[in-house]
Amino acid sequence: MAGLSVVVPALNEARHLPSLLADLQRWPDALQIVVVDGGSTDKTIQVAHQGGARVLQSPVQGRGQQLQLGLQCSQHAWLLILHADSRLSQNWVDHVQRVHTMAHGRQQAWAFDFRVDERRPMLRLLEWCVGLRSRWGQMPYGDQGLLIHRSLYDRVGGYRSLALMEDLDLIQRLRQISRIGALGCALTTSSRRWSRRSVLNQAWKNAQLRRRWRNGVNAEQLIQTYRR
Repeated sequence: MAGLSVVVPALNEARHLPSLLADLQRWPDALQIVVVDGGSTDKTIQVAHQGGARVLQSPVQGRGQQLQLGLQCSQHAWLLILHADSRLSQNWVDHVQRVHTMAHGRQQAWAFDFRVDERRPMLRLLEWCVGLRSRWGQMPYGDQGLLIHRSLYDRVGGYRSLALMEDLDLIQRLRQISRIGALGCALTTSSRRWSRRSVLNQAWKNAQLRRRWRNGVNAEQLIQTYRR
């Protein structure tokens, strides 16, 4: 059985992080958890230590930079990238181990099915749309996690130092050399971003950010819109 390095970028995630760290402890073999903090003002760092993670403090705030730092310090051949407000399914270990034993497992990247921790009808519709985009469009985003072998990660060039769109940037490059497979189990994300505005408004905002990114607007400019 292979070891697993899990990298989690975090910023003020003391509320959500303990649940994810507990989920990860179900991994039965060698496990390394690296939480890369982007300047939290809550108890994120303390919580991460208590949950068995190695904590790194990024000199720059932004998921791209944080992921770069965390992955540089990772030890195992298999890498799992997760957002701090995620919850893993009870059977996630079985699905990841299945990929490890596949002949072609390390030749492509893998993502979880998208779920939200609230049962509003519009969020169910969002889950369905994301499923189509991921499975048929080969475009999973960061809130679906990413399981990737180090050889493929290095081959594609890894994450770039981006304040935003680091997931889209990596997936676009991965699609040129590999497929992105479905792990076949859910990763549940917090509904908090859809609590501040309607599902349609948030989806529209996200789509506009991606459109501007594809049109050449840099991530530093986009982050100002993202945080509004």
